[in-house]
Amino acid sequence: MPEPTRRLFFALWPDAATRQALDEAGRALAGKRVRRVPPANLHLTLAFAGSVSGAVQDCLEAAAETVTAVPFELTMDCAGHWPQSRILWLGPADTPPALVDLAASLRWELVSCGLAAEPRAFQAHVTIARRFSQPLPQGKFPPVVWSIGDFRLVESVTAARGVRYVPLRRWMLEGRDETV
Repeated sequence: MPEPTRRLFFALWPDAATRQALDEAGRALAGKRVRRVPPANLHLTLAFAGSVSGAVQDCLEAAAETVTAVPFELTMDCAGHWPQSRILWLGPADTPPALVDLAASLRWELVSCGLAAEPRAFQAHVTIARRFSQPLPQGKFPPVVWSIGDFRLVESVTAARGVRYVPLRRWMLEGRDETV
């Protein structure tokens, strides 16, 4: 019998106020006639592990303990559209170096736990709509300023009503960690 796996990724997880602001920005930009990501699923992926065993999850959690980073602010003030994957997203016009460093550290830890390196370059974004086939909307939205003080290990759970994301553990950027 194959060992059970969990589909995991490291992410920035917005607090309630930031989540609401991201959802409102998505609504202002995309309108109501698109398949927007449910507010509870809004996040920014730092490093995607995929389906992993319990031993790999343990390795990822131990590796995350070694990641050092300082808190920073992230301003989501830009929108983009990837036509091939039909994704509409929000992101920063200027990605803070602290975010790039955090993502690089976590991607390195995936490799140290035996996972394949991510072939694509990191691009900070929050997916706000899927199956988006229209040209990039020209709507305006107020920038969302997001204070980043932690990162999470998150599980992607597929259910009959769609995918939901469940935070499993949180690490404070100053070095403390907490179970979610």
